[in-house]
Amino acid sequence: MTLVDPATVPSRSWFERDVHDVARDLLGAFVTRRAPLGDVTLRLTEVEAYDGERDPGSHAYRGPSQRNRAMYGEAGRLYVYRHLGLHHCVNVVCAPQGRASAVLLRAGEVTDGAELALSRRLAKGRCDSARQIARGPARLAVALDLDLDEYGADLVDPAGAIVVHLPLAAARDGAGPKPAAGRSAPVRASESRATAATPPSSRGATGWPASRRSPTTGRCAPASGDAGAAAGRARPRNVGAPWCADTAH
Repeated sequence: MTLVDPATVPSRSWFERDVHDVARDLLGAFVTRRAPLGDVTLRLTEVEAYDGERDPGSHAYRGPSQRNRAMYGEAGRLYVYRHLGLHHCVNVVCAPQGRASAVLLRAGEVTDGAELALSRRLAKGRCDSARQIARGPARLAVALDLDLDEYGADLVDPAGAIVVHLPLAAARDGAGPKPAAGRSAPVRASESRATAATPPSSRGATGWPASRRSPTTGRCAPASGDAGAAAGRARPRNVGAPWCADTAH
């Protein structure tokens, strides 16, 4: 069993903050999934914020439903949904109860249990390299063996079946990793850096394609496969664009 230092596990109040702050601070955080066959831990390298009923890209934009009820519940729990009936996507509920915001976990780098994570991926299809194991929200869900059975799972129990934990230094600071020196942190903006050291991102080695960037703001538009598109709605530019960074700086 993977031991998680309780001091690195955020409290529920940590998740009750603004969705964009939580999204930024989840970059570089770890997710550990415990299961009978073994444990898998990954470091989050790409996440995406959805701001509830104020965000046209959010599943909660049109109000509560049976599907999105977890988004309106307690922060620090999982909101899992099935996309197009094909695969699952995993979100972390945040903001105070009733606010209905969540952060989609888009990509990660496996740091422990890679063999088990790879076997899960190969059982579902092709996986060309270690970088591909959790590169994209559906692959991440498979690597961690997360599906609708984990809907509403609690993330703040250090001994739980799935737990979010921060790097020790970030936990001491009370927040997650910060952007690189000299970089600003605009809400819903990409921080992707196209270098050989860049960790797995669902957008590919160079982050967001230049064609998807606004010529005026430099911000990024979401891809057609994101959560809002699953609901059959057009996604406005700059709504729900991901935080994506190499946080090892």
